[in-house]
Amino acid sequence: MKKLIGLVTMFLLVCLSAFAQGKAREGQQHGSKPEVGGGYIPKRGPAPAKAAPHAAAQAPAENRKFNDKAGHPEAPHVHTNGQWVGHDTGRNDANYHLDHPWEHGRFTGGIGKGHVWRLGGGGPGGFWFGGFGFSVAPFDVGFVDGWLWDSDQIVIYDDPDHPGWYLAYNARLGTYVHVMYLGPH
Repeated sequence: MKKLIGLVTMFLLVCLSAFAQGKAREGQQHGSKPEVGGGYIPKRGPAPAKAAPHAAAQAPAENRKFNDKAGHPEAPHVHTNGQWVGHDTGRNDANYHLDHPWEHGRFTGGIGKGHVWRLGGGGPGGFWFGGFGFSVAPFDVGFVDGWLWDSDQIVIYDDPDHPGWYLAYNARLGTYVHVMYLGPH
Protein backbone atom coordinates (compact mmCIF):
# COMPACT_ATOMS: atom_id res chain seq x y z
CA MET A 1 0.00 0.00 0.00
CA LYS A 2 2.85 2.39 0.84
CA LYS A 3 4.34 1.73 -2.61
CA LEU A 4 1.02 2.56 -4.26
CA ILE A 5 0.64 5.82 -2.32
CA GLY A 6 4.24 6.75 -3.14
CA LEU A 7 3.65 5.96 -6.84
CA VAL A 8 0.42 8.03 -6.94
CA THR A 9 2.15 10.92 -5.15
CA MET A 10 5.05 10.81 -7.63
CA PHE A 11 2.61 10.74 -10.55
CA LEU A 12 0.71 13.75 -9.18
CA LEU A 13 3.94 15.73 -8.70
CA VAL A 14 5.02 15.03 -12.28
CA CYS A 15 1.58 16.06 -13.60
CA LEU A 16 1.58 19.22 -11.49
CA SER A 17 5.06 20.14 -12.73
CA ALA A 18 4.07 19.60 -16.38
CA PHE A 19 0.90 21.67 -15.87
CA ALA A 20 2.91 24.54 -14.35
CA GLN A 21 5.40 24.48 -17.23
CA GLY A 22 2.55 24.53 -19.75
CA LYS A 23 1.00 27.56 -18.03
CA ALA A 24 4.36 29.37 -18.06
CA ARG A 25 4.81 28.64 -21.78
CA GLU A 26 1.24 29.80 -22.46
CA GLY A 27 1.98 33.05 -20.62
CA GLN A 28 5.02 33.62 -22.82
CA GLN A 29 3.03 33.00 -26.00
CA HIS A 30 -0.11 34.90 -25.04
CA GLY A 31 1.35 37.37 -22.56
CA SER A 32 2.80 40.69 -23.49
CA LYS A 33 3.51 40.96 -27.19
CA PRO A 34 6.75 42.57 -28.33
CA GLU A 35 6.51 46.24 -29.33
CA VAL A 36 8.87 45.65 -32.29
CA GLY A 37 9.12 42.63 -34.62
CA GLY A 38 7.94 39.21 -33.54
CA GLY A 39 6.23 38.60 -36.88
CA TYR A 40 4.20 41.83 -36.88
CA ILE A 41 3.58 43.22 -40.38
CA PRO A 42 2.52 46.88 -40.79
CA LYS A 43 -0.76 47.47 -42.62
CA ARG A 44 0.86 50.20 -44.71
CA GLY A 45 4.17 51.90 -45.30
CA PRO A 46 5.18 55.19 -43.70
CA ALA A 47 3.48 58.48 -44.47
CA PRO A 48 5.61 61.10 -46.22
CA ALA A 49 7.88 62.81 -43.70
CA LYS A 50 7.13 66.35 -42.73
CA ALA A 51 9.70 68.80 -44.12
CA ALA A 52 12.84 68.39 -42.05
CA PRO A 53 15.20 71.29 -41.40
CA HIS A 54 18.14 71.25 -43.82
CA ALA A 55 20.64 70.47 -41.03
CA ALA A 56 18.64 67.49 -39.74
CA ALA A 57 18.33 66.06 -43.24
CA GLN A 58 22.12 66.06 -43.52
CA ALA A 59 22.84 64.70 -40.01
CA PRO A 60 25.75 62.24 -39.99
CA ALA A 61 24.75 58.63 -39.44
CA GLU A 62 26.61 58.40 -36.13
CA ASN A 63 24.38 61.14 -34.67
CA ARG A 64 21.10 59.35 -35.47
CA LYS A 65 19.46 57.39 -32.67
CA PHE A 66 16.62 54.93 -33.24
CA ASN A 67 16.21 53.02 -29.95
CA ASP A 68 13.37 55.22 -28.75
CA LYS A 69 12.62 52.87 -25.82
CA ALA A 70 14.60 50.36 -23.80
CA GLY A 71 14.78 47.07 -25.69
CA HIS A 72 14.10 48.63 -29.10
CA PRO A 73 16.68 48.21 -31.87
CA GLU A 74 19.28 50.85 -32.74
CA ALA A 75 18.00 50.76 -36.33
CA PRO A 76 14.99 52.14 -38.16
CA HIS A 77 12.03 50.03 -36.98
CA VAL A 78 8.25 49.81 -36.81
CA HIS A 79 6.27 49.60 -33.60
CA THR A 80 3.45 47.06 -33.52
CA ASN A 81 1.03 50.00 -33.45
CA GLY A 82 2.18 50.89 -37.00
CA GLN A 83 4.51 53.80 -36.08
CA TRP A 84 7.57 53.96 -38.38
CA VAL A 85 10.56 55.11 -36.32
CA GLY A 86 13.42 56.71 -38.27
CA HIS A 87 11.60 57.62 -41.49
CA ASP A 88 11.75 61.34 -40.83
CA THR A 89 14.50 63.03 -42.85
CA GLY A 90 12.23 63.95 -45.76
CA ARG A 91 12.79 64.35 -49.48
CA ASN A 92 16.00 66.38 -49.21
CA ASP A 93 18.05 63.65 -47.55
CA ALA A 94 21.18 63.49 -49.71
CA ASN A 95 21.91 59.94 -48.48
CA TYR A 96 19.03 58.64 -50.61
CA HIS A 97 19.34 60.90 -53.64
CA LEU A 98 19.54 59.04 -56.96
CA ASP A 99 20.39 60.68 -60.26
CA HIS A 100 18.46 57.95 -62.11
CA PRO A 101 15.58 56.67 -59.95
CA TRP A 102 14.25 53.23 -60.92
CA GLU A 103 17.11 52.73 -63.40
CA HIS A 104 16.45 48.96 -63.31
CA GLY A 105 12.67 49.33 -63.60
CA ARG A 106 9.99 49.17 -60.94
CA PHE A 107 9.30 46.23 -58.67
CA THR A 108 6.08 44.50 -59.80
CA GLY A 109 6.05 41.52 -57.45
CA GLY A 110 3.63 42.85 -54.88
CA ILE A 111 3.95 45.57 -52.30
CA GLY A 112 2.56 45.82 -48.79
CA LYS A 113 1.10 43.60 -46.09
CA GLY A 114 -0.48 41.05 -48.43
CA HIS A 115 2.89 40.18 -50.00
CA VAL A 116 5.33 38.50 -47.61
CA TRP A 117 8.56 37.30 -49.21
CA ARG A 118 11.17 34.85 -47.86
CA LEU A 119 14.76 35.90 -48.52
CA GLY A 120 16.49 33.46 -50.81
CA GLY A 121 20.15 34.35 -50.35
CA GLY A 122 22.80 36.98 -50.86
CA GLY A 123 23.62 39.88 -48.59
CA PRO A 124 23.36 43.67 -48.41
CA GLY A 125 25.11 44.19 -51.78
CA GLY A 126 22.65 41.94 -53.58
CA PHE A 127 19.87 39.68 -52.33
CA TRP A 128 16.87 38.01 -53.89
CA PHE A 129 13.49 36.44 -53.37
CA GLY A 130 10.78 35.26 -55.74
CA GLY A 131 12.95 35.87 -58.80
CA PHE A 132 13.59 39.54 -57.93
CA GLY A 133 16.93 41.15 -56.99
CA PHE A 134 17.56 44.05 -54.61
CA SER A 135 20.44 45.78 -52.84
CA VAL A 136 20.52 47.69 -49.55
CA ALA A 137 21.26 51.43 -49.68
CA PRO A 138 24.91 52.04 -48.71
CA PHE A 139 23.77 54.38 -45.93
CA ASP A 140 21.63 51.57 -44.40
CA VAL A 141 24.06 48.61 -44.55
CA GLY A 142 24.83 48.93 -40.83
CA PHE A 143 21.19 48.22 -40.00
CA VAL A 144 21.05 44.68 -41.46
CA ASP A 145 23.60 42.92 -39.25
CA GLY A 146 21.01 40.55 -37.76
CA TRP A 147 19.17 39.72 -40.99
CA LEU A 148 19.08 36.06 -42.05
CA TRP A 149 19.61 36.35 -45.81
CA ASP A 150 18.41 32.85 -46.59
CA SER A 151 15.25 32.69 -44.48
CA ASP A 152 13.89 35.96 -43.03
CA GLN A 153 10.47 37.12 -44.15
CA ILE A 154 10.31 40.63 -45.53
CA VAL A 155 7.66 42.94 -46.92
CA ILE A 156 8.40 45.61 -49.52
CA TYR A 157 6.81 49.05 -49.17
CA ASP A 158 7.00 52.13 -51.39
CA ASP A 159 9.19 54.90 -49.99
CA PRO A 160 7.03 58.04 -50.20
CA ASP A 161 10.00 60.42 -49.83
CA HIS A 162 12.91 59.00 -51.81
CA PRO A 163 12.25 58.29 -55.52
CA GLY A 164 13.88 55.07 -56.71
CA TRP A 165 13.99 53.45 -53.26
CA TYR A 166 11.72 50.93 -51.59
CA LEU A 167 11.61 49.98 -47.91
CA ALA A 168 12.30 46.34 -47.01
CA TYR A 169 10.73 45.50 -43.65
CA ASN A 170 12.01 42.45 -41.73
CA ALA A 171 9.02 40.90 -39.91
CA ARG A 172 11.17 38.90 -37.46
CA LEU A 173 13.21 41.87 -36.25
CA GLY A 174 10.78 44.71 -36.94
CA THR A 175 13.52 46.72 -38.66
CA TYR A 176 13.60 48.17 -42.16
CA VAL A 177 16.08 49.56 -44.66
CA HIS A 178 16.02 51.38 -47.99
CA VAL A 179 16.52 49.00 -50.91
CA MET A 180 16.93 49.42 -54.66
CA TYR A 181 15.27 47.08 -57.11
CA LEU A 182 17.89 45.49 -59.40
CA GLY A 183 15.52 43.62 -61.73
CA PRO A 184 14.75 39.94 -62.25
CA HIS A 185 17.17 37.51 -60.63
